[in-house]
Amino acid sequence: MQKSINGAILRKMILNGAKLLDSNKEHVDSLNVFPVPDGDTGTNMSLTMMSAAKEVSNCPSNGLDALSDALSKGALRGARGNSGVILSQILKGMATVLSQCQEITAKTLAKALNAGTDIAYKAVTKPKEGTILTVVRAMSEHAKTVTKKSVEVPAFFESILAAGEEMLKQTPELLPVLKKAGVVDAGGRGLLIIFQGFYHALIGQEDTNIAFDDSLQTSGSQYDEQAHFDYNDLAEIEYAYCTEFFIVHLKKKTTEADIDRFREHLMTIGDCVLVIGDLNMVKVHVHSNEPGTVLTYALELGELDRLKIENMLEQNRALIGQKKEELKPYGLVAVCAGEGLTNIFKDLLVDNVIEGGQTMNPSAEDIAKACDAVPAKDVFVFPNNKNIILAAEQAKVLTKHNLHIIPTKDVPQGLSAVLAFNPEDTLDNNLQAMTEAIGNVKTGMVTYAVRSTQVDNFDLHEGDIIGIDSKSIVAKGEKVQSVTAQLVDKMMDSSVSNITLYFGNEVKEEEAGEIARELSEKYNRCDVDIHYGGQPLYYYIVSLE
Repeated sequence: MQKSINGAILRKMILNGAKLLDSNKEHVDSLNVFPVPDGDTGTNMSLTMMSAAKEVSNCPSNGLDALSDALSKGALRGARGNSGVILSQILKGMATVLSQCQEITAKTLAKALNAGTDIAYKAVTKPKEGTILTVVRAMSEHAKTVTKKSVEVPAFFESILAAGEEMLKQTPELLPVLKKAGVVDAGGRGLLIIFQGFYHALIGQEDTNIAFDDSLQTSGSQYDEQAHFDYNDLAEIEYAYCTEFFIVHLKKKTTEADIDRFREHLMTIGDCVLVIGDLNMVKVHVHSNEPGTVLTYALELGELDRLKIENMLEQNRALIGQKKEELKPYGLVAVCAGEGLTNIFKDLLVDNVIEGGQTMNPSAEDIAKACDAVPAKDVFVFPNNKNIILAAEQAKVLTKHNLHIIPTKDVPQGLSAVLAFNPEDTLDNNLQAMTEAIGNVKTGMVTYAVRSTQVDNFDLHEGDIIGIDSKSIVAKGEKVQSVTAQLVDKMMDSSVSNITLYFGNEVKEEEAGEIARELSEKYNRCDVDIHYGGQPLYYYIVSLE
């Protein structure tokens, strides 16, 4: 009965875990579905693990404290990409527990896994479920359960591997992009391969020929599954440079608090921030547009080593080049201003949203570029402003795609047209349905007068709140709420059954809700909805259908 393991066995387990992952890293790489990865997950994890194995192999002692220290330092020094860094933190947490033992039992391993899980989660600024973190957490939680009774170490590994596999199968339900691509999480698979290597060494089996079934059955075509992240995500990279390095030989005045402040500062100028380590060595990973600023702040803590800066925009262009020939039948491009309205169009599966509208009309070239970024043969364009329709028509000669301009004059018309789109229908039927939908909506807007004048039988003063329908000013007053109510009154007729208010940046949700309640009481036969539009200049965009 194998109740415990010693340092010699632990050394073999670590080396075999690294060997098994190295032999199967291509499979892990194949599971990576994200459009701009820091690197291939399997390769990054393998390089991280091989660095740890090298340190362990060179360790002159079989003492658990020495081997654990070598494992932790080797993994940190060799950590590559997010997946490798997270793996290094799992190993660091485990090593912290193992280093304090004379021998390793199943209960010790359970405590080690728990420590590894805690440290890994803390290392990630915004932990995401459906990743390697979820898999290690499931293994850790199961380890606590299985060790409530006495259990041999091989049986312990069999049990936690089974729990990890079960959670790995669930990762696509937790992370939609995995489900769309029809795979499980790459980092989770890599972790399980390492632990399988540990188990194989434990039972004297060092065969590297293992098989996996990590594919999922997906519905729809390949284009359908990829459409919502391949191109939109590739086309818009907020932070261009992936920066990785070590801070070594930290200054004597540097404290743990200084490292924490450094991490917090990086979070203000970038994302995917990982700052891990201690006063002996710190591993840094960040996506930002200011790699020079990152390095300058790091130099305040100590010396820099193994510096790597990658241009993700260039990676982005390469991926777009690989995918440019893969076209789906239809694409949708809309123009609007306001974060909320942009999100609404994206929720309706519009491929690309151009920022623009009143006072900031996009050019024909802007529209053409937005359409070029959509992987579709036929692209429907919703200008959503009468001053943009002509530019959209001119964009037709600037793109290789077939552009079809739906002459929407405002956002409510655009939303109505998008809702009429049927990806399964013919081109002609869609054009007819979307064009007809425009005529079913009436639009009004609430804004303010920028100067004193007389227009549409109103004597206006600068700052007056005014309500405008599709043709003219129909209401004015001193308060937004009263003018909005007047505007709806003027636009209302017996055919209206839905009233929708999109409130802008200067309006609070509570205020919009108050107007909605007032309108619901007055027009009890109508459904009244409010949505955050975030549009500039206009307090409300009003839609009646």
